Amino acid sequence: MEIKKEKINSNFFIPMPVVLVGAQVNGKANFMTVGWCTRVNAAPPMIACAIGNNHYTPKGIAETKTFSVNIPSTSMIEKTDYCGIVTGAKTDKSGVFEIFYGELETAPMISECPVSLECRLVQIVPLATNSIYIGEIAGAYADGRVIRDGKADFTEIDPVILTMTDNSYWSLGDHAGDAWSAGKKLKKTG
Repeated sequence: MEIKKEKINSNFFIPMPVVLVGAQVNGKANFMTVGWCTRVNAAPPMIACAIGNNHYTPKGIAETKTFSVNIPSTSMIEKTDYCGIVTGAKTDKSGVFEIFYGELETAPMISECPVSLECRLVQIVPLATNSIYIGEIAGAYADGRVIRDGKADFTEIDPVILTMTDNSYWSLGDHAGDAWSAGKKLKKTG
């Protein structure tokens, strides 16, 4: 059976995890919704978030050299979306969540999020419309309910996934296979 592929002119076919990036801007906690965020280094652990150059939150990241990455659950979609549709330049978002701080003291984190990471800024990579903020994870915090046998239970975390072809939020689906294992029977021996 031949599979016909159509050429597309968009990168919006990539499903993305939704996070809330936190920073202190002018001494006040601010949070913004970000869909472009991923791990980029194992040791030391680093994460990168691409943020539009016109946003308010990067000012705080540049000032304090710290930021947080908070993983909201689907029960937090209303507040998460709100933080993406209003700007901290005009709206005080410091009271939307219960906030806590870790050892860095300038990276506001969200108590309601099942997982929060505080990051030390490593590098800013400027691009045409966005900049990539690379941070070394200085501390990771999780609710006890989302940890099973020392590992993250993603069903309990219930992360939000964004698809931009339809501007929709989705929840995590069923377990589909085991990484670095499912393809072993196709591996040639010898």
